[in-house]
Amino acid sequence: MHIARTGRGLAASAATAALVAAGLATISSAGATTAAPAGVPHTFAQPAVAGQTLVHDVASPLPIAQCQAKWHINCYNPLQYRTAYDLNPLYKKGITGKGRTIVIVDSFGSPTVQHDLDVYSKQFGLPSTKVDVVKWGHVPKFDPKNSDMTGWAGETTLDVEMAHAVAPGAKIVLVETAVSETEGTTGLPEMMSAEKYLIDHGVGDVITQSFGATENTFPGFDKGDFSSIKKLRYAFEAAQRKHVTVLASSGDGGATDMKLDGKTYYNKRVNSWPSSDPLVTSIGGTQLHLNDKGERVKPDSVYNDYGAGGGGQSHVFNRPAYQDGVKNVVGTRRGTPDISMAAAVNGGAWVYSSYDPTATGWDVSGGTSEASPLFSGIVALADQAGGHRVGNINAALYTLLKQKNPGVVDVNDGTDNSYQGVKGYKAVNGYDMATGVGTLDALRFVPALAKASRG
Repeated sequence: MHIARTGRGLAASAATAALVAAGLATISSAGATTAAPAGVPHTFAQPAVAGQTLVHDVASPLPIAQCQAKWHINCYNPLQYRTAYDLNPLYKKGITGKGRTIVIVDSFGSPTVQHDLDVYSKQFGLPSTKVDVVKWGHVPKFDPKNSDMTGWAGETTLDVEMAHAVAPGAKIVLVETAVSETEGTTGLPEMMSAEKYLIDHGVGDVITQSFGATENTFPGFDKGDFSSIKKLRYAFEAAQRKHVTVLASSGDGGATDMKLDGKTYYNKRVNSWPSSDPLVTSIGGTQLHLNDKGERVKPDSVYNDYGAGGGGQSHVFNRPAYQDGVKNVVGTRRGTPDISMAAAVNGGAWVYSSYDPTATGWDVSGGTSEASPLFSGIVALADQAGGHRVGNINAALYTLLKQKNPGVVDVNDGTDNSYQGVKGYKAVNGYDMATGVGTLDALRFVPALAKASRG
């Protein structure tokens, strides 16, 4: 165990002091290096495979019209997101996530995550924050020529910057694991053990997971043996006891997802874990349609452009009680997603990164790997607003849906999330397996979630 020092001083903060004292994790500060990147921020699971970054290495973020002229897509910055999701009135009330901690889990991490967050924040006039990095296990030295590592570095950058964009006052703890998460169980045991340890030691109010593996790829699945998945649930069971909110991206393969080879897709409807776990809130994707002020020019629609928001019935988990009110949609199985935020690449987020010395600058990224960290910021705001952890929010979400709370915004454009030739689910009135309960208006949703959650 060591505590690394950089020009920024001692890495460990009060939030992670327990980890250092226990000697079971390596804490290091994110170095303020000036390397350079070109992202392949993947959106979900295997970063080197599922990349959803369409624009690379731009010197500075461009307005929407220029993005349309150059690449035929819309591209949005955090100030526009803040208007779109009605966040600014909360900030004026002092609800910024202050006093709350967001935990982000990624394989390998990024050596430049602090520097990149500082640049990102300065560009848009946001206060930056310290990223506490927890190295779980013997994390290998970052190699910018390793596409797996650069893919995860892109994911790490996206996760950190999106969480900070929504909850600028929240602390961020980044957990870097030593084994790359892929299909099947590889990499997941390390991630779950890290999460369990942080939960047990009181580090983090909300955990966001921009990764997942198709349920069908887990050992024993074909024989109806789901023990390989259920043995990994201990972190989420601990989170339930400690009232920690756990989120996961619903995926970018619509109603299908990847096979064990990580390259080809199933030709049938499947689902992925941990998104499908009833103890996890599954975050799906939408497409925003904004002007330069961040105002909507038309309602949000289903994310279905360079990927498609994951969703459908779990083949492992039965319908949990909180979904009884939507059993006409999900049937007897756990259905995903639960709620959705921005994920479409046409309407993607500007992200700054500098981890690859062959390139540097701004990328436009999307996918449900964007949506989950965005929503983690919403949870941090609700924790602060309510003065307590909102914990597992799933029951509260479906209660708010039933009550037709104005903070829950329906997405019902009739588009489906078909992908790779597999028929998806349409966005219709009320709950659906394209966008869940829909999306949100933060000014109304945040206090409603805080009130509806037991904490």
